[in-house]
Amino acid sequence: MTDTPEKAAPARDYKTTVFLPRTEFPMRAGLPQKEPGLLQRWDEMGLYRRLREEAKERPLYVLHDGPPYANGNIHIGHALNKILKDVVNRSQQMLGRNAPYVPGWDCHGLPIEWKIEEKYRAAGKDKDEVPIVQFRDECRKFAADWVRVQAGEFRRLGVEGDWDNPYTTMTNRAESRIVREIHRFLLNGGLYKGAKPVLWSVVEKTALAEAEVEYHDLTSTTIWVRFPVVTATLPALDGASVVIWTTTPWTMPGNRAVAYGEEIGYGLYAVTAAEEGSLARVGERLVLARTLADSVAAGAKATLSLVQELDGTALAGTVCAHPLRGQGYDFDVPLLPGDHVTDDAGTGFVHTAPGHGEEDFDVGRRFGLEVPQTVGPDGRFYDHVPLFAGAWVYKPDGRHGDANPRVLDALKAAGGLLAHGRLKHSYPHSWRSKAPLIFRTTPQWFISMETNGLRQTALAAIDQTTWVPPQGRNRIHSMVESRPDWCISRQRAWGVPIALFVRKSDGQPLKDPAVLERIGAIFEAEGSDSWYSRPPADFLGDGYDPDEFEQVFDIVDVWFESGSTHAFVLEDRPELKRPADLYLEGSDQHRGWFHSSLLESCGTRGRAPYEAVLTHGFTLDQNGEKMSKSKGNTVAPQDVIKEFGADILRLWVVSTDFTEDQRIGPKILQAQADLYRRLRNTLRYLLGALADWTEAERLPAAEMPELERWVLHRLAEMDGAVRQSIADYDLHRLATELHNFCAVDLSAFYFDVRKDSLYCDRPDSVRRRATRTVMVHLFECLTAWLAPVLCFTAEEAWLEWLKQGGATGPESVHLRLFPEVPADWRDDALAAKWQKVRAVRRVVTGALEVKRADKTIGSSLQAAPTLHLGGAWVEGVGDTDLTEVCITSGLIVLEGPVPAGAFTLPDVPDVGVVFGHAPGDRCDRCWKVLPEVGSVADHPTLCTRCAEAVDHLDATAAGGAA
Repeated sequence: MTDTPEKAAPARDYKTTVFLPRTEFPMRAGLPQKEPGLLQRWDEMGLYRRLREEAKERPLYVLHDGPPYANGNIHIGHALNKILKDVVNRSQQMLGRNAPYVPGWDCHGLPIEWKIEEKYRAAGKDKDEVPIVQFRDECRKFAADWVRVQAGEFRRLGVEGDWDNPYTTMTNRAESRIVREIHRFLLNGGLYKGAKPVLWSVVEKTALAEAEVEYHDLTSTTIWVRFPVVTATLPALDGASVVIWTTTPWTMPGNRAVAYGEEIGYGLYAVTAAEEGSLARVGERLVLARTLADSVAAGAKATLSLVQELDGTALAGTVCAHPLRGQGYDFDVPLLPGDHVTDDAGTGFVHTAPGHGEEDFDVGRRFGLEVPQTVGPDGRFYDHVPLFAGAWVYKPDGRHGDANPRVLDALKAAGGLLAHGRLKHSYPHSWRSKAPLIFRTTPQWFISMETNGLRQTALAAIDQTTWVPPQGRNRIHSMVESRPDWCISRQRAWGVPIALFVRKSDGQPLKDPAVLERIGAIFEAEGSDSWYSRPPADFLGDGYDPDEFEQVFDIVDVWFESGSTHAFVLEDRPELKRPADLYLEGSDQHRGWFHSSLLESCGTRGRAPYEAVLTHGFTLDQNGEKMSKSKGNTVAPQDVIKEFGADILRLWVVSTDFTEDQRIGPKILQAQADLYRRLRNTLRYLLGALADWTEAERLPAAEMPELERWVLHRLAEMDGAVRQSIADYDLHRLATELHNFCAVDLSAFYFDVRKDSLYCDRPDSVRRRATRTVMVHLFECLTAWLAPVLCFTAEEAWLEWLKQGGATGPESVHLRLFPEVPADWRDDALAAKWQKVRAVRRVVTGALEVKRADKTIGSSLQAAPTLHLGGAWVEGVGDTDLTEVCITSGLIVLEGPVPAGAFTLPDVPDVGVVFGHAPGDRCDRCWKVLPEVGSVADHPTLCTRCAEAVDHLDATAAGGAA
C-alpha cells in the first residue's frame, strides 16, 4: 500500500465577505407603471390635508393659480406651467413655510361658448333660437366636464393641491363677487358707457380685448383715392385733388375727413404722362407729401411733375368732396391736422372714418365730426348705407366679403380711384376664430384709465413688484402706460352679466347701493342665470319703476373675471392671503391675466394683487419651430407620461431655461431620461451602500477623514445654492447644481474613491463608518432637495429607506423639511486643498486611461505610477493619500520638475505622471496588487487589511453563533 499525498484544501471564496451594495430600489424606474400607485397612496393618506395641518403655524406662502380655460385636454404649455407651480410650492413648503395651492379654472367666455355654438352649427341649428338659460346651462355642463378631465391630467403630473376644493369662475360665489367688483367701479366713477372704436369680431359678433387679439399676415387691397378740393385756401389748390391711401377700402363710406400733418412738406403735382391702363389723367393736379410722390407715381403708373411746394400748415381750412359725391355722400370732407399723420408710407394724407379707427375717432371727437354707423355686428353694411347696403366686410365664416370689390368698382366708376394694389401686412385677428377683425365704433362699457388715477396707480404698483425675469417689468409698464380705457363689455351669452340698470330718461346707470347689494345677494344665492330668469323688479325693489330702466345684458370681459380672482379666491378663502406672494404664468399674460389683475386690483384696492410675478416662455419643438397639429410636431404631455413617466417631464421643465422659449421632442426627452438615470442611480447607490445601517455607526464630523469633511463642505455649499435658487425662482440653476453634484462630485469622484473602503474595510473602521455616515447625510439631503422636482422618485427612494430601517421619519418625503445643514461643515480652506488634489488626480487618471486604452492594464489597481509635483503642488496636496484618491495599488510622489515623456495636462502645470506596474500579487478580496499578498498564512491570497477584516467578520459571526 502506497501513501497518497493529502489533497490541498480548496481556496476560500471571499465574495461573501465583501460589502457590496444591496437594495430593492430598482435600477429601472418603470415610472409610467409606478407613479399612479404613488398618487393613490397620497390620496389615501390625505397628503394635501396632512401638509396643511403640519404647516398651519408656519409663515404663509401663496402662489395664486392663474385659471386655464376648461375647454379641452391639457397641452405641453399647461404641463410646463403647472409643474413649475408645483416645484415652487413644494420647495417653499420644504423650506419651512405653509404653501397651500388652490387650483382654478376660467369657465366663461368665448372659448367655451364657441364649442357649444359649433355643436349647434353642426346640427344645423341657430344658437340664438335656444332660450338663453338653456344655452348657458349647456356651457356650464361643458365647462364642468373639462374641469374634471383637466384636474385628473394635472394631478397625473404630480401636482399637489386642493383638488377637492378648486375655484372656478362659474360658482354662485364667484359670479356674485365678480359683479360686486363691477359695482365697485360703478360707485367710484371708474365705469362708464361710451361709444368708441373697438376691435370687433364679425364671426363672434362681439368686441374683443387686446389680450384676445393675435396678429397674423393678411393680404389687403390697397387704394389711392382722389378727394376733389371744393374750398381752396390757396389759389393753386383750385381744381386739384388731395390723394389718400388706405388698406381698408370698405371704410370709405364712413369717411368724414382727411387728416394731414402740419410738419410735413407737401407738393402740388401735375400728371404729365400716364401708362396704358393707368387711371391717372394727364393734366390733373394732385396734392401729395413730397417724400412719397415717387411711390405714388409708381403705383399710379404715371409721371408726376412738381408744380408748387406747400407747407402742411397752409392746408388748414381746405375742404374736399367725398369721391362718391352725388351718390348719397354729399357732405363736405374737411382737411384736419392730425399728430398721427406721417410721410413714411402712403401719400401723407390719412382718410379719416371716425367709426373705424381709434385715431380717426380721436380726430373726429376733437373737431365734432359725425360718427356714422355703417357696419353692423355681423360685418354687413346697414340698409341705410348708400350704394353698399348688404355688402359684407367679412362673411360669417371670417372670409373676405364683397364690400371691398364693390367700393373699388364704385370709386372707379365715379372717377375717384387713382390706383389700387395688394399689400401683405400684419393684421389683428381673433385668437379664437382666427378671423380678421375690424375697428367698429359701438356703445360699450369702459373702465377709465384716468378717473381715480388708475393708470398712475398701476404704474406705481408695477415698480413695487418683483419681476422674474426683470425685463417683464418693462413690458407690462409700456403696455399700461399707453393702453386706452378698458372695454369690459361683450355682446355674448356665456359669462357674468354687467348687472346694471340704466335710466331711460338720461342714459345714466343706477348707482343705488341698495339695488347693487340686492343684485349681488341674489347672484350669490342663485348664480348669474337669475339676471335672465328673474323679473327686473326683483333686483330694483319697491323704490323704482322697472319701466323707467333698461337692464344691461352685455357680459363682462373674461379678463375682468379672471382679474377678479384676487377678490373671490385670495380674499375669500381663509387659508390664503392677499396680496399673493407669486403669480406665475406665460409671458403672454403681461397683456392678459397679470395685466387685468393689476388693473382690477389697483382700481378697487389701490395696489397690485401680487408681490412677485414670474413668467415663462413658450414651448417649441426640438427644432425651435412653433408646434401645430398641421405640422405634426406637437408633443402631448399624456404621451410623454405614457412613455417616460411624469418625473421625466418634470425634470425637463426645471432643466431648461423656462424664462425663455424652450424646446421639447424625442431627442430632448431621451436626454432628460439619461440625466434622470444618473440622479436615480445616485439614490440607488446610496441605498445599496447603506444596507444594514445602524445609528451606532454614526461618526461626528470632527472625527472624520478629510475627504468626508470635504463632502460635508460640499453639502453646506449645496444647501446654500438650493435655498438661494428657490429664493430667486432660479429652478434651472437648482436642477443644474443637483445634477452636477451627483454626477461629478459624487458618482465620478467620491463614490469612486470610497468604493474600496465601503466594500472591504472592517465594519467598525473609522474610514468606513465615516463614509456611511456621510452617505446618510447625502441621502437625507438629496431626497429632500430632489423631492420638489422628482416628486415620485424621491418618494419611492424615501419609502425604500424607511423599509430598510435606515431611519424613522414621516411616511412621505413630502412631509419633511429641507435638512438643517450645520454651518460649521463649511470649510473653504479644506475645499481649496481638495480642489488641488482633484486636479492632480485628473492628471493621474488621464495617464492611466492611456495605458488602459492600449491594453497595458485593465484596471487602475494594476498601476503604481510615479507622480512628479512642483513645490507648490506638494505643499497644496499635503499629506493626502494619493494612492487611495487615484485608486491605484501604489503611487510614488517626487518633488521636482516634470521629466520629459511624462504624461501632463495643459491646465495642470508642473504635474506629470510616469507609468509603472504595481509590484506583487492581486488580493482576491480587494483586487489591489501588493507585495504583502501571501504574507498572512491563514489567508494566503489576501492583503493584510483584507485578512484582518475577514478575521473580524469570522470572529463576529462565531460570537453571534455562540
